[in-house]
Amino acid sequence: MISKNTSKQLVGVVGAGSFGTAIANILAEKNNVLLYVRDKNKAKDVMTTRISSGQELSENIDVTTNIAEIGNRCEIIFPVVPSANFRSMIRDLAPFLKPYHILIHGTKGLDLNVPEGVKLSKENPLSRKHVRTMSEVILEETSVLRVGCLAGPNLAREIQQRQPAATVVASHFEEVIDEGQKLLKNDRFMVYGSNDLIGIEFCGVLKNIIAIGSGAVSGMGMGENTRSLLISRGMVEMIHIGNALGGNTKAFLGLAGVGDLIATCTSNLSRNFTVGYRLAQGETLDEIKSSMDEVAEGLNTIQIVKWLADSLNIRVPITETLHKVINGKMTIQEASEYFMKFPFRAEIDFM
Repeated sequence: MISKNTSKQLVGVVGAGSFGTAIANILAEKNNVLLYVRDKNKAKDVMTTRISSGQELSENIDVTTNIAEIGNRCEIIFPVVPSANFRSMIRDLAPFLKPYHILIHGTKGLDLNVPEGVKLSKENPLSRKHVRTMSEVILEETSVLRVGCLAGPNLAREIQQRQPAATVVASHFEEVIDEGQKLLKNDRFMVYGSNDLIGIEFCGVLKNIIAIGSGAVSGMGMGENTRSLLISRGMVEMIHIGNALGGNTKAFLGLAGVGDLIATCTSNLSRNFTVGYRLAQGETLDEIKSSMDEVAEGLNTIQIVKWLADSLNIRVPITETLHKVINGKMTIQEASEYFMKFPFRAEIDFM
């Protein structure tokens, strides 16, 4: 339960998945933490066992199922929930938020926001105005102004094991970066800062696509030459689409870009890597999704980025190929052959 030391700040975390729990435990090393768990049965189990997503909770973490408590008692809040649930969660939290709050999210996905009654077509294609990052969702749905995000090679299992790691806190506000660094930094967790909020968010979003492709490479039994080819071309693809959507190239060359890309493209701890691997092993997408405890954000991202690339007239061959695979229009083997025949020209054409 929460420490009786009342001098410690109370920090809120929304979402008790693997990464949310890992962040809560890091925060609890210096502060008291209030962890919101939406499911009442799960919350009861967490309170009883003091285990959340396979991780033992710090004694400085308390659990609540009342989202009002998070807004009313915590000035700084870390929302870490799947993108598909993010907007509805923020709407639930919004009545309890004030302009003085700081929200630093850890969700690496996109929100598809097509107004009711609007039909997408070739004449009215999906565009950037229909797609939101999580920081944009927060700004749309709440009175909060000081918003940031976390991104980087942050595999929850390794953080839980107290292995050295690092993250980037990105925000347009220096005080958000400063608070994030103060709260999270310790002797094994480095925290960098960036003012390119949109660029850092798109780093975390787009690398999930490449991680699915990398998992497929491993699942097919291919070696490191092939994986290196995919990752390096994936980085170029990420930069092209990221720039078109408002991100800066510089973001993709740092910890949140290439750092996170390497981690998620080479580790079987990555959910997106696991999806690609299992697809290459012959499992269906429905079988994979039904057996996974947590969401692989890359699947939704592939759909959205493919539509955006089409409307922007940008070629994204890895995304295009994986889009065909997950929609049953191409096998993994056919995808590999198609990719190898793609007419790439310049290796680096974004600098």
